[in-house]
Amino acid sequence: MNIKPDYYHYIALLGFLGLFALLMLWNTVLASASTLPVALKLLLTVSPLLLPLRGFLSRTAKSCAWMAYISLAYFIHGAIETYVNDSGLLYPVLEVSFSLMLFFGCTLYVHYSGKQG
Repeated sequence: MNIKPDYYHYIALLGFLGLFALLMLWNTVLASASTLPVALKLLLTVSPLLLPLRGFLSRTAKSCAWMAYISLAYFIHGAIETYVNDSGLLYPVLEVSFSLMLFFGCTLYVHYSGKQG
């Protein structure tokens, strides 16, 4: 089975867009009131995803590898929220799913794009 590395990048891009949209909505519209300001919550949660974004969109292998590393923090956060939070499991499970899509898409893209040529 010969799958092009571009398909893995599309999976990673779908995971990135889903994770980005989820974090933006979760911290602004969907979340209950907390003691932290919304701008600070967005700065802490969304800005790590934006650091390697330029290279990720241009399909640089190093930036894709860094995006995979960063996605692991979101996986850990979603797994902890799933374990701790009994009432709402939808958002943490989506966070885990999107972060895994991002991680495996980036990892497989870097792996197979290096073997391609």
